[in-house]
Amino acid sequence: MIVYVVAVLCVVGIAAGQVLFKISSMVLAETGTFMSVKTLLAFTPPMFLYGLTSIAWVWVLQHADLGRVYPLMALAFVLVPLGSHLAFGERFQVQYFVGVALIMAGIIIAAKA
Repeated sequence: MIVYVVAVLCVVGIAAGQVLFKISSMVLAETGTFMSVKTLLAFTPPMFLYGLTSIAWVWVLQHADLGRVYPLMALAFVLVPLGSHLAFGERFQVQYFVGVALIMAGIIIAAKA
């Protein structure tokens, strides 16, 4: 059970990292260089988070079959747009929500297999 909790935390970390990368891209557009302190301060946290989630994911793979835990990664397709809506006010069409519902159905079907 703990393996699946850590796997879900990895997905949440990856989704959060994507939102943080978007923020760092906005800072980069403002500064125009990776060498500014402001850009480095914005870029370092998502890189650290990705590194941490990668290490945690390797631990998950030591304790679970890849085919069993990998479908959880599809949750990122739900969490990243949700984060982009909350952080940046991005809006989505109805088709997006249909796609999310299909992804969620696929995750449930794969998890029960």
